[in-house]
Amino acid sequence: MPVHHRHQTRMALTVSSDLSVNVTTDQNVIKLTDKQEVLKKSIQKGEPKSIGISQVMLGFLIISYSVPLLSAKLTEVVIFGVPWWSGISFVIAGAVALVMEKHNNISLVFTCMVFTVLAAVISVIAVIFYIIDIMRNPQSLCNRNSANTCDDEYYVTRLSVEVKSILMSLSMVQTAISSAFAFILYKERQNYNNYLLVN
Repeated sequence: MPVHHRHQTRMALTVSSDLSVNVTTDQNVIKLTDKQEVLKKSIQKGEPKSIGISQVMLGFLIISYSVPLLSAKLTEVVIFGVPWWSGISFVIAGAVALVMEKHNNISLVFTCMVFTVLAAVISVIAVIFYIIDIMRNPQSLCNRNSANTCDDEYYVTRLSVEVKSILMSLSMVQTAISSAFAFILYKERQNYNNYLLVN
């Protein structure tokens, strides 16, 4: 059997002094629909879908790229689990952005803004961790052995520093994305609130 979707439209019934009846669309419904459309357009201006996907991808990249650190010397970055909690925070922030883009809800805009700001703060903290770690655990000098090759410590520390440099770069990109997106969300939320005041 075919399924019929019923669209409900609220109508306002008015009776004038000469007993003529007028049927008009409820203005409250029109205003509510307009507000929902304004919110939807405001949210879409911020490109939440593409930004959300970018955040999720960056989060998973950081987590996957950090795996080689487990086989290297244990330093502050690994001990405190910096790549993992920073990567997970980016994935969560991206997921919230994707949910917001789908549902167009003003409360979700605020929630997304909070998670995005948190992701930006966490990424800054992660960058600081990487800088300190690289400075405290630099790449070792190449001490050549009898086979005229560098010793194992040189290659281990080199791998560790290079991986941390990549993770630091990804975290800096995340800082830029999260900061810009949080600002966009804040501006769009302000614009929507101003629209509500005027209307």
